[in-house]
Amino acid sequence: MTDSMQSPHIVKSYDRDLEGIQASIMKMGGLVEAAILEAANSLEMRDEELAERVRKNDAAIDALEEQINQEAARLLALRQPSASDLRVVLSVMKIAANLERIGDYAKNMAKRTSVLVQMTPIEGASGAIRRMAKTVEGMLKDALDAYIQRDPELALDVRQRDHEVDQMYNALFREFLTFMMEDPRNITACMHLHFIAKNIERMGDHATSISEQVIYFVTGSIPEDARPKSDTTVYETTGAK
Repeated sequence: MTDSMQSPHIVKSYDRDLEGIQASIMKMGGLVEAAILEAANSLEMRDEELAERVRKNDAAIDALEEQINQEAARLLALRQPSASDLRVVLSVMKIAANLERIGDYAKNMAKRTSVLVQMTPIEGASGAIRRMAKTVEGMLKDALDAYIQRDPELALDVRQRDHEVDQMYNALFREFLTFMMEDPRNITACMHLHFIAKNIERMGDHATSISEQVIYFVTGSIPEDARPKSDTTVYETTGAK
């Protein structure tokens, strides 16, 4: 049956299903945004209770990703989406996967906070990490707004801002090296802080991936130019999960 031959009831039912999936994406995005900020705040305030809440709330994020994937698979199986709608469904699944990964990194930050509160604080580190996390949270918020508004220009702006996150990470990496060289007693804490900073940098990568998916489903093509990257550190570690 062609799109023009489908009954209004079928079309409306399909639109409702698609709207439901997109509503779930925005709910998931809100939970992930909160997880980023709460994980950073738990570190700065040395709040183990808040860190534990971030860890527990990750289960809700994981459940939403599973729900979104099931609903998207059902939509693909029962409907015959047009090419443009198919791009939306596939992009939604990829966006959900990126959100789930960001949630994992926030959970990992919270795990390390529970260790770091037992150690002597590294001067200025938690504030710098909070600022970096706030920058990434802003990128994610704008990427999701670009998705709702179908705004490829806003998505492109998010993609360009990943450069700023990389620069913040590079600066923190050098600071942690300095602290470790000045006093070996700082090594353990600085290593945990480095993992946290790297987690946030990776969050920025996933927010950038979301912005690229927005560009894809609005325009039909992924940006061909290389992402602007500024990670100049010698080695990489993720520490996720």
